[in-house]
Amino acid sequence: MEAKSEKSNQRIPLIVAGIFLGLGLGGFFDGIVLHQILQWHHMLSNVRPLTTISNIDVNTVWDGLFHAFDWIMTVIGVVLLWRAGRREDVPWSSNIYFGSILIGAGLFNLIEGVIDHHILGIHHVKPGPNQLAWDLGFLAVGALLVVVGWFTIQQRKQNLELK
Repeated sequence: MEAKSEKSNQRIPLIVAGIFLGLGLGGFFDGIVLHQILQWHHMLSNVRPLTTISNIDVNTVWDGLFHAFDWIMTVIGVVLLWRAGRREDVPWSSNIYFGSILIGAGLFNLIEGVIDHHILGIHHVKPGPNQLAWDLGFLAVGALLVVVGWFTIQQRKQNLELK
């Protein structure tokens, strides 16, 4: 039993690196696709609608701060991945790595969605008709990513235990 627990602990550096990368990449996807390409919302668009130049400026700054946060999460993930890569005891596995990224991206959706869309109400995924459905769909996608990522990691764990 101790050997199995030890193998699980050795996976943690790769999992943590993947989660941070997933948080950053999930945020970049949200910012690039929803904020910039589709222009469905901006960070403060529910509080400061894009009806004046001043509000556009404020939203642009907050979108930039949001991207800076995404960049920091990604850099932390890269540093953690680099550190994990220097360790001989960390098992390298695509399932563990990509599963962790999926978990991180899903956590991004869940955390950002609950805080910004529901608690603070500073923006919605797609404001207007059916905005609650869009916000709940965003959370559902996040939960799905976490579950798929977790199962992906577990698949690798099962393969290791069979060997």
